[in-house]
Amino acid sequence: MKLLRSLLFVPGNRPKMLEKARSFTADWVILDLEDAVPPHEKDTGRVMVAEALRSGSYQAQVIVRVNGFNTGQTEQDLTAIVLPGVAAICLPKVESQDEVEQLEGLLGQLERQRGLDAPGIFLMIETALGVLNAYAIARASRRVSALCFGGEDFCRDMGAVRTKEGQEITFARGQMLLAAKAAGVAAIDTVYTDLNDLSGLQAETRSMRGLGYDGKLLIHPAQIEPVHLAFRPSAEEISYAQRVLDASAKASAQGAGVCIVDGKMIDAPIVVRARQTVALAKDQLAQT
Repeated sequence: MKLLRSLLFVPGNRPKMLEKARSFTADWVILDLEDAVPPHEKDTGRVMVAEALRSGSYQAQVIVRVNGFNTGQTEQDLTAIVLPGVAAICLPKVESQDEVEQLEGLLGQLERQRGLDAPGIFLMIETALGVLNAYAIARASRRVSALCFGGEDFCRDMGAVRTKEGQEITFARGQMLLAAKAAGVAAIDTVYTDLNDLSGLQAETRSMRGLGYDGKLLIHPAQIEPVHLAFRPSAEEISYAQRVLDASAKASAQGAGVCIVDGKMIDAPIVVRARQTVALAKDQLAQT
């Protein structure tokens, strides 16, 4: 399983950062041609990202975030950067399934022309309309791997004041998570912008993991380890999960549908969660 705990943005117009990113321990790096690159450097950014992709491999899985269709630059971006080594394309500020279908068509043309494997699609949900249409957006293509919530742009679209507590994005966070899970794709939480508060980042990430989020968008390499720690099942969680699985296996062998662990009834949903916890622990151990 490819872990999705950490997805780190890397500015596409900064060669030193593009080079340093080769050794970052994030699960994914997002080479960014959108918000991180000012309008007058878009052409330069395309060239730099393409050169970085051709110059060698990255330790992390590579996503490239292109500019949205409303900018008129999406096709230029894709033509420049759909290259070997790109695992996924990220489309920002998606509001309709038509945009996803359009992206899929452009990717298909480039793949056939260049003989490439099909990259996945990550979609940024960053507006009120995007949140309302999130399920249809996620279902628009089989290539869609994840929905990513963009809290900063969402607040701008809503005219809301962004706070550390996050009450202003609670509903939208939940709606996008619900849409992603209903569509069977991963859900990635928004960035945490306070670079001086790594403990706050870890606490928020742990809370989002508890809700069902699969990963977190990051804006600095220092955020990688706190996020990985937040997604790592504790020794207590792993021990409990293993005891649940052992008790469930014993009950099943005896023809029983439920069992008791620590005085609590254990049924099928709890067993599924226990399997997920053990599997996540194994995956993280294998990829450290």
